[in-house]
Amino acid sequence: MRNQDSGIRNWPLQLTINLFGTFVLSFAYYHINYQNHLTEGGFVGLSLLGKYVLGLSPSITVLLLDLPVLLVALLLKGKGFVCNTFISSSAFTIFYAWMERYSTFTLDFHGNLALAALLSGLLTGLGAGLVLRCGAASGGDDILSLLISEWKGIKVGTVFILMDILVLLLSLLYMPLRETMYTAMAVIVAGQVITFMTSFGKPKKLKKPQTRSGLAGRNEAAAAGKL
Repeated sequence: MRNQDSGIRNWPLQLTINLFGTFVLSFAYYHINYQNHLTEGGFVGLSLLGKYVLGLSPSITVLLLDLPVLLVALLLKGKGFVCNTFISSSAFTIFYAWMERYSTFTLDFHGNLALAALLSGLLTGLGAGLVLRCGAASGGDDILSLLISEWKGIKVGTVFILMDILVLLLSLLYMPLRETMYTAMAVIVAGQVITFMTSFGKPKKLKKPQTRSGLAGRNEAAAAGKL
């Protein structure tokens, strides 16, 4: 989802949006998902699966999953996109580590996981949508969703949902069903918000109306084919 007006004069604004979106994602993952024991989809969910099943460190598995996708994105999307994504990924790590170490703010929704899932979906969709709108992605799984969306012509939010649901099904190997189902709810909400964020303000493609002369031409061609 390349920004059509990505000149240097817009770079400070793009950087600000990128960092703000990444901050929102970090807040949602730590203060809502982590504090309320919701699992996660995407490459983070796969890395947790690798930890519980194979004993691999998530810091290694996330890197192994991200690198091939970043290389493909470098070829297909260009250096600007990969650079912005690197900024987003690095900022996410810094923001999350800072919150984990210093934040005293607690959001306890253990008695209402439906509300936790709704808030997680809204904030995750908002954060990821902002990052995508400024010409970046928040991680390798978002890049993969974006590439599949452009390849198949499917809305990026829909691809986001399908990929995360698949990971969540695998997460049932180590996570309770209740938390996994509420996480699936959060993923669906996030996918809808991402679709809205990435399509808002963009003109819809309209089919060119068939003119009377065009219809006559098609009828003449069809008649000629029968002769």
